[in-house]
Amino acid sequence: MSAGKLAALALSDGGRYDGDMNTDSPNTRPAITWFVSRHAGAIEWARRETFGIDRWVEHLDLAQVRAEDTVIGTLPVNLAAEVCERGARYFHLALRVPAQWRGRELSREDLQTLGVRIVPYRIQPRTHDYPLEMS
Repeated sequence: MSAGKLAALALSDGGRYDGDMNTDSPNTRPAITWFVSRHAGAIEWARRETFGIDRWVEHLDLAQVRAEDTVIGTLPVNLAAEVCERGARYFHLALRVPAQWRGRELSREDLQTLGVRIVPYRIQPRTHDYPLEMS
């Protein structure tokens, strides 16, 4: 999906899409709720929910995330851990996709059929067990 299409979806309900991030003062700006996705179905689903999204982005610039922010999306675990390390909250867009549906774009209706939900996680790396012995 192009940034223009994502912007149109996000802006249609008054949200703000940041293709290029604004330069808010990191020490004075209020907490931000981010929605991170490049998928039209997920964006459309989130628009209809009452999450109070402030920023809609296809890719999260972790340097922009501050303590007290909320990030909603499907980030890789290492990036979700960094969100949490920064003092922000991470909510995962969770659903179980059947094997035959993988690799295709899912619509808002598909997401609802699959029982999409937002699940809070607190993720932190475990470093005291490394290196793991793999047999």
